Amino acid sequence: MTRPHVVVVGAYGSAGVAAAEALAEADVELTLVDDGEPGGGLCILRGCMPSKEVLSAAAHRYQARHDDRLVGDLPEVDVEAVVERKDDNVLGYAEHRRGAVHDLAEREHVTFHHDTARFVDDRVLEVGGERIEADYVVLATGSTLNVPDLPGIGDVDWMGSRDVLDATEFPDSGVVMGFGYVGLELVPYLTEAAGMDITVVEHDNRPLDGYHPSFGEELLELYREEFGVEIRTKVREERVEATADGGARVHLDDGSVAEGDQLFLFTGREPSFPDGMEATGLSPERGWVGDTMQTADDDRVFVVGDAVGDRMLLHTAKEEGYLTGRNVAHAEADESLEAYDPLSHKVVFSGAGVYPFASLGLTAEQARAGPRGRDRPAGRQRRRRVQGEGRLAGDRATGRGRRRRHRAGLPRPPLRRGRDGEDDAGGTGGGDGRAGAPGPRVPPDDARDSGRAVPGDRRPVVVSRGAATRCRTRRARCRRRWRGPRSARSAGGRS
Repeated sequence: MTRPHVVVVGAYGSAGVAAAEALAEADVELTLVDDGEPGGGLCILRGCMPSKEVLSAAAHRYQARHDDRLVGDLPEVDVEAVVERKDDNVLGYAEHRRGAVHDLAEREHVTFHHDTARFVDDRVLEVGGERIEADYVVLATGSTLNVPDLPGIGDVDWMGSRDVLDATEFPDSGVVMGFGYVGLELVPYLTEAAGMDITVVEHDNRPLDGYHPSFGEELLELYREEFGVEIRTKVREERVEATADGGARVHLDDGSVAEGDQLFLFTGREPSFPDGMEATGLSPERGWVGDTMQTADDDRVFVVGDAVGDRMLLHTAKEEGYLTGRNVAHAEADESLEAYDPLSHKVVFSGAGVYPFASLGLTAEQARAGPRGRDRPAGRQRRRRVQGEGRLAGDRATGRGRRRRHRAGLPRPPLRRGRDGEDDAGGTGGGDGRAGAPGPRVPPDDARDSGRAVPGDRRPVVVSRGAATRCRTRRARCRRRWRGPRSARSAGGRS
């Protein structure tokens, strides 16, 4: 019996390598393709890992600036050293990822091509001059920066997130277009580590507009007061022009302009696909990938990871890859395919990672709207789950959201922590950006709200929430108590 031939395009990425690992265990002829140089996937090379490494430097300086126990001149951030350490870390992880793919290619029925793939027909690809006809194709081709279609954008030397992560020199000022997850993370790095004056153009009234307004309002106050960012809200860009000194001037629809030495585009990402898609029957559009990861145009073409255009997150990408590997085997055996119905979860390392935002499950509005109200690709919705609407962690966090949910008759989500500060989603929740660094322990809400000491809690505890509010109003410092483990307090000899 001839084995079915499966081609995975984008094998170095998180979704691609997961699909490859699952398919390598199946009875298939497997071809893996990736032209990455050096290769290793967006999250490792240009996303999650490098951004957290550089943010840790900004977090250290921010915390030193706000700790009145420290005296002397405030240290500057050595951006060259930051980038050097970032490169050392991520390139090691990327090498490990490539090694995993190359190990798979050592198997008898697996072949790897370090080359570019392009479609020439339905499920027929050309790779390095070789024509490959596949029974199944898995597209794990990732995403690219969404560059706004604005007049004059091509005349300006703009920087995206990957440019920021590699840069060792920055000018004095800049204009940021895009204040979503990437903007929320990198803007404090530009102000705190790079020392820039930043103006942000925000289309909505506040960031995180899909959540309760209190989160976005808190972030607006935080970025303006703590990081010195000028944020223009409820405005849109009309055109861009280069200034005489090489900077950028952005004209806004309210008649004002935002000007700086450098233009930054943190304007989201869009799915990326191989060349030659027009030679196939595939028509990428929102909702074209079902919950079995099959396309609506061809049930033997699967799409995983960022290429889906939704849930651009490493953890879901890997789950989609593994599920696709199993579903190819199910399809060959004429069995029912598995559907992917993930629990929505998002984490933003806002405020240089000192004040991260986390959301788990549906918002109350999504839950009340039912399956049709969920913003996800087409597919059968099997269950609804509400785990919590979000939390802005750090010093400014309170238990007010949980109490509002209790008064509304909704269950309070449990605050569950794993060993060494690891949360149930697999992240560390904070730390200094090094791999394996434990994040801050989160005490129960009743203890945090009352100001009582919690064993093992190393977070600053606000003595009085009302006092904290008054401090922010007066722009004065809030006095906080640092609480360490009980053993450490006892050893100190204090009663």
